[in-house]
Parts: sequence; C-alpha cells; structure tokens
Amino acid sequence: MLSVAVAGEVVQRVSFEFLESAGEMASAVRAYDWASTSLGPIESWGASLRTAVGIMLSSAFPKCIVWGSELVTIYNDAFRPLLGDKPEALGRPFSEVWAEAWDTIGPIADRAYAGEATFIEDFPLVVDRHGYPEQAWFTFCYSPIRDAEGRVAGMMDTVIETTGKVRAEQNSRLINAELAHRIKNLLAMVSAIANQTFHSASSMEEAKATLSKRLSALGETHSVLAEESWGGASVRAVIERVLSPFQSVGGRISMEGPPLDLAARQALSLGLAIHELATNASKYGALSDDCGRVTISWKIGRPGSDEEFRLVWEEQGGPVVDEPKRRGFGSRLIEKALAGAFQGKVQVHYAPEGLRCELSTTMINIRIEAAELETPSARGD
Repeated sequence: MLSVAVAGEVVQRVSFEFLESAGEMASAVRAYDWASTSLGPIESWGASLRTAVGIMLSSAFPKCIVWGSELVTIYNDAFRPLLGDKPEALGRPFSEVWAEAWDTIGPIADRAYAGEATFIEDFPLVVDRHGYPEQAWFTFCYSPIRDAEGRVAGMMDTVIETTGKVRAEQNSRLINAELAHRIKNLLAMVSAIANQTFHSASSMEEAKATLSKRLSALGETHSVLAEESWGGASVRAVIERVLSPFQSVGGRISMEGPPLDLAARQALSLGLAIHELATNASKYGALSDDCGRVTISWKIGRPGSDEEFRLVWEEQGGPVVDEPKRRGFGSRLIEKALAGAFQGKVQVHYAPEGLRCELSTTMINIRIEAAELETPSARGD
C-alpha cells in the first residue's frame, strides 16, 4: 500500500497487491519505468487498469492489456512465447509490436475501442517473430475495458496460437483425400482383375482360386505400403511378402539387389507381377519340380538420373519352357501393367533353360506417383 501526499497531507492510498503475482512479467511490470509512457507512474493508475493488469498477470492463459490512445502494451508470462524473438514489447504500442499484421488486426482493435467485443477462431496472420515472415493462426478475443466513468480506456487481448491445430487439420484433409483417391483406384484395379480373371478362366472354380490368390498378393503389397504410411515400399519387402505363400520351395528362390523404395503404384504392379511369375513357375516352370531355381536381381543407378533400373526374374534348372500360344490375363499383368507403372519396358524370354523376365526403366521414373493407378487393361490386347 502506498500513500500519496499533497502538501504533507495524505489524500490517497494506492494498493500494489495487483502486482504481487509470481512470474517474470509481474516483476518486469513492477520494475518498468511507466512514467516514461502515457500511462504514467504505477501509483497514478486508475482502479480499472490496476484490476485488469492484476487479472491478466494472474492468468495462466496468454493475455495482453492494450491501454490508452497510444495502445501501450502489458502482457503476462503465457503471452511471451507468442512474441517469439521480437524485441521487448512491454510498454510499447501494440501497433508497433505487431506492425507487420496491423493492417489486418488494427480494424479489429478499433472495434474493441469502440466498445465491441470480438471472438475469432483460427484467424490467419502472417507474422514476423523469428526474423522472417511466417504463416500462423490464432484464436483470440479483444474485449473492451472501461474506466470509472464508463468510457473505453483499453482492451484485453486473450489469445492462443492454433497454428499446430490448423496445420494438423489441413494435413488430415489431405490424407483423407489421398485415402479416398487410393480406395477409388484400388477398387477399380480389383474390379478389372476380377473381370479379367473370370473372363480368362476355364471354370468357375479356377476363377475363384486364381482371383483369391491375386487379391491376396495385392493385399500383401498393400500391407507393406501401409506399414510405411504409404510413403513407399522397398523392392525387397514387396517381393518377400508376395512370395511368402511359396515358402514350401525352400531356398530355391534367391534375391539380390540394393535398397530401393518404390511409389505405391509401382509397388502394387510389381507385387502382382511377381505373384503371376511365381504362380506360373510353380505350375509350369522352375518351381514345378524339385530341381529348378529362381533368381530375382535388380540393379539401380543414381536417384533421379537417366541411368538404368533393371529387375530380372530368371528361372533355371526346371523343365523345358515352351512359349505359350495364347497370352492370358496373367501375362498382360506382367508385360503391360508393370511396364506402364514404371514407364519402362518388360521383356519376357521363353528360353529352353528357363523363363527370363526383365523390367527396365530409368531412375527418373522411380517413385514418381501417377495421378491415378492404371487398372489392368480390360481388353484382350
């Protein structure tokens, strides 16, 4: 409590209890030279200003008092992080503290000074708090503060930054849109596979069995992609997962190649192609007896370059291979869908010693997502 005397006579007793809050800003307010501002020394502050400052300093929520025609700024500890690396704002005009955004928030402050409270959620502002402009979002309320005569003398800014929340919501919308896009394309792919499988099969039982295995291969590749949050899937992981039903052949399937991630469309097409090759090998090729072997190898160039990416499926030691007289849907999955996904070439050689399938493209085509997953051709070509 401070007594103010005029000509030796006590005329007023001013309490400083409103500045007894703990925290750095309460200490800063007590130590600041307010006489150098339009507010004058603390002992001259009116009751409404003292009360507002006391409430603000005691709050754990970010708050700021803006006072008088010069918009003098007083804020609490919770408000400090919102300022970032800005120069000390205590005692400075609010319009200077947020000069880069004043054209936007100035009219809102004018409304508060006119007696109108405002509440705005997720308000976008470009602010300069770390030496560069940054997009941020805030939810805030400007509330007018009246003096003893009922006139608006200042405003209370109650604010929280919502940049993290807004960006998370934006990311969520993007993810949901991407998920809807992928589901749409996946259903189109499944539909095309189902139609062609039933069209090519000699019986309903054969169609059911073949479709089940193809969808299983597609599902396994999806699992690999999901485990990586659809950020891509490695060549080795896709091949290993798709070949898991063929483990009964023991160590007769070998793989060799450096680490390389594929985009979703490429991974799905590769998974289906490897499944078809393994199925054919188990029926007619190197995996149809106890002697044959399959080697899967790939070589890569520099990422993003025009150097070659080559993947080879090579069978050896199995029965003599004859080129089929008719290309079925499985062959089209291997030759056309795979080539399209990689924007490259697929060559299948029916050599007597074993089938050899080669996929080649340039590294610039690896991990480039197409706008849509191309479904296998529904035509017979």
